[in-house]
Amino acid sequence: MNGSEIFIAFFVGLVVVFIYKGVIVIRNSERMVIERLGNYQRTLTPGVNFIIPFFERPREFIWKALPSSGALARILGDQPNTDYTSLESVTRIDIRESVLDFPTQTMITRDNVSVEINALMYIEITNPHDAVYRIANLPNAVEKLAQTTLRSLVGEMELDRTLSSREEINTKLQVTLDEAVDDWGAKVKRVEVQDLNVPQEIQAAMEKQMRAERDKRASILEAEGARQSNILRAEGEKKAAVLVAEGQREARVLEAEGEKEALQKLRDALGNDGFSQYLIAIRYLDTLKDIGNSSAGDKTVFLPIDASATLGALGGIKEIFSVKG
Repeated sequence: MNGSEIFIAFFVGLVVVFIYKGVIVIRNSERMVIERLGNYQRTLTPGVNFIIPFFERPREFIWKALPSSGALARILGDQPNTDYTSLESVTRIDIRESVLDFPTQTMITRDNVSVEINALMYIEITNPHDAVYRIANLPNAVEKLAQTTLRSLVGEMELDRTLSSREEINTKLQVTLDEAVDDWGAKVKRVEVQDLNVPQEIQAAMEKQMRAERDKRASILEAEGARQSNILRAEGEKKAAVLVAEGQREARVLEAEGEKEALQKLRDALGNDGFSQYLIAIRYLDTLKDIGNSSAGDKTVFLPIDASATLGALGGIKEIFSVKG
């Protein structure tokens, strides 16, 4: 092989190396930051891109990635709930929404109760340049920031509020983290508190408190029901008594009106003198009735002298009514 052939072979090999090293295909969900001699040059977009080998190179980016399927199967074993993501250096930045699963942390509430909390964060890279150059380790920084922010939020709440305010914690945590990571070229879409566990003794005390509260509510409802029942019964008896009294009053009124009407008719029929005699005769008869019903042992009765005249007057009144009939 002469010199020209060696040169041609070297040139062809160099072209192949340049093509192999210089042609980069970027997927639609990826970005790549390119540096030229250590300085930022550009960010590659989806499609076929060309770089100058040996002068331009991709900048590495630290991100969390799952192990390969085989390695993951070996690692998991009998522990399916363990987080097996790990940090690695990558050159292709995935701009899709990713999930960061933070490990469980022990935190103290405002009333000095220890709780264990872990959370999920949904985050995406919006500016690859800032994600590479403005923070050294984005996943670790976001994780530590989430832990400290969550610890601060839980420390301001009592246990009962912490357990019942997951949505409030999620919202405050998402807003705080999103403002912080915006300078790092990322955006926090949402945060979810995954588990919130309390010690067994606290949980047992809470269960007792809940049972006591349920028993208290049941007793209150039972007493309230009895009170309402007594009130309704008393109101019913009151209304019944009122109705009876009104009935009796109306009956007496009607009876009095009937007697008044009858006496008026009698007065019209007898005239004033005859009506007076009638009243006297009725009074005599009532008196005689009382004397006859007396419990005294002596049954001798002395009639007044004019009793016969009174009785005769009653007979006359009877004849008057017979004639008018």
